[in-house]
Amino acid sequence: MMPAMPKYPVAVALAAAAGLALLLSFLGWAYVFGRGRADLGMPADSGGAADALAVAVLDRPRPLPEIAFADGGGRTLSLADFRGRTVLLNLWATWCVPCRKEMPSLDRLQGRLGGGDFIVVPVSLDRAGVAAVRRFYREVGVEKLGIFVDPAGGTPHALGIPGVPTTLLIDREGREVARKMGEAEWDGPEMVGLIRRLIETEAAR
Repeated sequence: MMPAMPKYPVAVALAAAAGLALLLSFLGWAYVFGRGRADLGMPADSGGAADALAVAVLDRPRPLPEIAFADGGGRTLSLADFRGRTVLLNLWATWCVPCRKEMPSLDRLQGRLGGGDFIVVPVSLDRAGVAAVRRFYREVGVEKLGIFVDPAGGTPHALGIPGVPTTLLIDREGREVARKMGEAEWDGPEMVGLIRRLIETEAAR
């Protein structure tokens, strides 16, 4: 008698393939993250803060498309307008709960590090544009951040971002060096240390 075949062979095979893909993806990000941390002076084998904060530091800076958005006065901008400064580009919306939660820490980060070498650029995807952002800033007491909006919502697609909040750390040449998906305590000592290391590395070039 032939041995009985598994009842759901296709389902089992698909589950195994999905598990393997997930494992390979994790290992790939771990490799990229470890190499990138070493470039920023963070030992790849240490349990550093970037691990705990789930920041993906890239092995090499990655060129970005010239996305377009507007400032609070309606002036059209792109990443090229910030060349020469390290940029923390944050994509968010007032209807996004994690975005609302992390915005005060981004405001404090801008107040602490913002200047000629560094700027936080929070680009809102709210369809109501500047009015929605200004109202939210007043509500939570944001004082240091500028207003930047993309009501058409084309920026996430251009940058390959599946959801908000997502934050990109961008070097002086407009290239992505790290990415964080989800909220973070942006003015915490570990995150500030990571950003300062990048600023110092860029300034030494």
